[in-house]
Amino acid sequence: MNNIPYGRQQITAEDISAVVETLKSDYLTQGPKIKEFENKFSKYINAKYAVAVSNGTTALHLAAKVLGVKPGQRIITTPLSFVATANCIKYCNAEVEFVDIDPKTLVIDIDKVKRLLQSHPMGTFAGIIPVDFAGYPVNMESLRSLANEYNLWIIEDACHSPGAAFLDENNTWQQCGNGNFADLSIFSFHPVKHIACGEGGMITTNDPKLYEALRILRTHGITKDPAKLENNPGNWHYEMQTLGFNYRLPDISCALGISQLKRAKIGVERRVYLAKRYDEAFKNSAICIQQIPSNIRHAYHLYVIQVSDRKGLYDFLKRNGIHAQVHYQPIHLMPYYKSFGWKKGDMPAAESYYNKCLSIPLYPTLKEREQDLIINLIKEYIYEKTSNNTSTWRQQKIAS
Repeated sequence: MNNIPYGRQQITAEDISAVVETLKSDYLTQGPKIKEFENKFSKYINAKYAVAVSNGTTALHLAAKVLGVKPGQRIITTPLSFVATANCIKYCNAEVEFVDIDPKTLVIDIDKVKRLLQSHPMGTFAGIIPVDFAGYPVNMESLRSLANEYNLWIIEDACHSPGAAFLDENNTWQQCGNGNFADLSIFSFHPVKHIACGEGGMITTNDPKLYEALRILRTHGITKDPAKLENNPGNWHYEMQTLGFNYRLPDISCALGISQLKRAKIGVERRVYLAKRYDEAFKNSAICIQQIPSNIRHAYHLYVIQVSDRKGLYDFLKRNGIHAQVHYQPIHLMPYYKSFGWKKGDMPAAESYYNKCLSIPLYPTLKEREQDLIINLIKEYIYEKTSNNTSTWRQQKIAS
């Protein structure tokens, strides 16, 4: 029986050696591996600064806190993401304003954001949190221009998109999270992401003030920096200067992240290769796939198809040992968010997408023979749903 998940981490002997080496060192947390990981990740993303934190959710929370999100403020985001993207706004007792997705790109529809802003007085909204869904980068240049017009900050949720990029107006590739357009960008190192730390997150920025504020907030609001202390009676002295959190990432996790980062580029290239094989297999069929224009470099955290009978295909694949997943249930239809007045029909594009979407297996260690099995099973199911001539299809499959 097959057992192929939709996503899977890859742990190599080099990864294990890196963690073991750190376990034998003097530091398991708050040691040198943290800064090393931050420096290497910022170079990979092409941002000036990076702050390692315990996971992607704490990255979102810290980003909202350092940008001064206050109770009652209204923040714009997409309904198509994991709930953490919206929850970080509620953690600050602010209000979430969902804007529907573009059905072609599956990321927040910038034209709809513009119409929302135009329909309200200046100052109604404080910021926006776009999501590079599945690895498809939001056009941050266009969004930044709009944000500047309405005095909005931007947190880019780039959890799906390390290694993705878009072509700007000057024909220059802009990497997701590089800080050229967003005030802050956040990443996740959950096992199924491009870089696996078990759990872990990162915040990138080009703003030195935000960087310093994040570093203090990450560790209880405490500093030992002599230049920032009110008093300094000795090397033991530290001061809590603001109310912060314990959102630290330990050295053990950072060691794993550093090792994983060495092959991050190769991992994205493999994901792109496998995605193109899916594209070729599903073109000119009843299966809807994401269309990628030439000005986009997709990172393919997920490969999502849309089919009319999602539940039937999901169950069929599961019976055959293929474990697909659904990304995501629209956030505005979660019971918690419905309690604030959001309802079915508010986000028609996201809701229509949800009714048909299925994330099928995609990860660097997926073998081509495994992918061929997945493709054949999906084609078989779709064909049998759309035609009674199943014997002809099976004869063609056997002949091929």
